[in-house]
Amino acid sequence: MLTERQELILKTIIMDFTQTHEPVGSKTVMNQLPVKVSSATVRNEMAVLEEKGLLEKTHSSSGRIPSTAGYRYYLDHLINPVKIPASVYNQIVYQLDQPFQQVNEIVQEAAKILSDLTNYTAFAAGPETHSVKVTGFRIVPLSSHQVMAILVTDDGNVKNQIYTLPHHTNGEEIEKAVRLINDQLVGKSLSSINEVLLKRIADHLIARGSAPEILDLLQDVIKDAASEQMYVYGQINLLSNYENDDLTKIKSLYKLIDQNDALSSLIGFNPEDELKNDSSSKVQVKLGSELPSDLLENYSLLTAQYSVGKYGKGTIALLGPTNMPYSQMIGLLEYFRNELAKKLLDYYGRFK
Repeated sequence: MLTERQELILKTIIMDFTQTHEPVGSKTVMNQLPVKVSSATVRNEMAVLEEKGLLEKTHSSSGRIPSTAGYRYYLDHLINPVKIPASVYNQIVYQLDQPFQQVNEIVQEAAKILSDLTNYTAFAAGPETHSVKVTGFRIVPLSSHQVMAILVTDDGNVKNQIYTLPHHTNGEEIEKAVRLINDQLVGKSLSSINEVLLKRIADHLIARGSAPEILDLLQDVIKDAASEQMYVYGQINLLSNYENDDLTKIKSLYKLIDQNDALSSLIGFNPEDELKNDSSSKVQVKLGSELPSDLLENYSLLTAQYSVGKYGKGTIALLGPTNMPYSQMIGLLEYFRNELAKKLLDYYGRFK
């Protein structure tokens, strides 16, 4: 652990560096400290912090910049989230106050709002769908052999898939299949629709002379409804913080952000961290060296979980430069996740 004065100096350097993006000298620190100390004392303490690996020199005559270890110490011991300005509060309230028709529309808008407010890349994942129940399955003809399958769930979400059926499939067979599927699925949660249930439906379809081809369509639309929807906004902001002009690496970075599985893994909450730090009520911060890809070495990822009661939990996240103003960003995510949860609870309340 550091002394109180060393902590003050480290915190001052980090806060100054996030504002100016320039190395911080001893005189600058001395003038900003809340206690009176000499420039020589500040230099000595900065040297100690450098020896401990918390500060770095960019070149021999420069001031100091925070190291990854310095940021980690600051985040673990010194940070104080700040209250968001009234203008930001008003913008969040205004943008969330829309007549959304589906949960995913709200979650998608959340990613957009966060990116617009911060100029970083924002992520948002909706609440888990395990307890969501099927309320109806329909098939709408689009042409002679093309149909749209529609699955409706009790949270108001509607999923659809377009499918081309074999030429021998007729309308009567389709109607039979839809009735049978609704008999089997309505009222069941998405998590309970497994291989055994789907095989039973397939056997019924075949035994009753209904269109078994409908089963493929049904499986696709159920898979889509049960999958986690991850929304990303502001990918272009990655380039503002990327310190490498290697086009191949830039393409790789974009590809990483576009992969849904990689994103889910990237912004997922660590249960061990939740138990250790009660992180379920905090914003988690991972620095570049703590992230799973070398492409993200100059970034930090801030992740917050929000709870929508019995409807489950979702996640919001920001990916920005390591030298971001953490106090402001953490304060923003703390407030935003609560507002998003309120909006979703209001939405779900319409379906009681």
